[in-house]
Amino acid sequence: MLLVSLAIAVLAAAAGIAPPGMVLARAIAAKIACAVSLSESCAAETTRLVAAYGDEIAALVTKHAPEVRYEHGMRALPVDYRRCREDGCAEGSEDGEIWRSRTGERAVTFLHAIDCRAGSASAAGPGEADCSGRRAGNLYLQYWFYYPGSATAEGGGVIGRAIRELSTAVGRPTYHPDDWESLQLRIGRGGGARARASSHDSYSYELGGERGWGPSLGSIYVSGGSHAGDVLARRESERTTPAARLRLLPLEPIAAAERTRFAVTPPWQKRVWFDPEYEGTD
Repeated sequence: MLLVSLAIAVLAAAAGIAPPGMVLARAIAAKIACAVSLSESCAAETTRLVAAYGDEIAALVTKHAPEVRYEHGMRALPVDYRRCREDGCAEGSEDGEIWRSRTGERAVTFLHAIDCRAGSASAAGPGEADCSGRRAGNLYLQYWFYYPGSATAEGGGVIGRAIRELSTAVGRPTYHPDDWESLQLRIGRGGGARARASSHDSYSYELGGERGWGPSLGSIYVSGGSHAGDVLARRESERTTPAARLRLLPLEPIAAAERTRFAVTPPWQKRVWFDPEYEGTD
């Protein structure tokens, strides 16, 4: 964008364009840079976010969007369930920076915002967010990730298939279709962000650790198979989706008219959708 702006500025100066014309030149440069941006998230994405949340929250949602770090050997990407509900269309390279599957599906995070900064009644009514008690004064941002399936502890290859068959036979299947996971942020009055991630039946800061919140580190580590999240991950990751490459989709307008059936509970039917401090994933 800087290079394009500089080129247009030079051309404008050569043509004798006055300062008001320079404003136009910079606007044109920004449009050109947006049009060729590899992130493909310029005008349309910004418009969606602002329409859903207003300028301030839209900016915060973008600012705090996480880098997604994957466990070694993972091929899955979080995708838009309306376009892809099979493992095959959500799989991509096992290393490097990746934001598209082999079939061209974008890496996506769905969004839900709960603004408790203005305070609220002591308890939420049906369909209303609970902003009572410790929730009051905070802004909560929920980043939801959809994977076509969950395969906890299966590993890979022949062993993985054997584990799946055996676990299914004994009534404790390791695999289920549809998987919703999330990273959630709590932004306090001072602007500091604390984070937690979904991990099996609860939300925690560190996978296998106690439930609760910790300082946001701008990323989430995703475990292979189960896709359980870890904020305080101490493991290296050679496969990532940069935050700027994630497609950000407000989930509220989608959920309002959604009738899709999932094998697991979707975000808008979970208790945490209404109570941002709830510790369970049901």
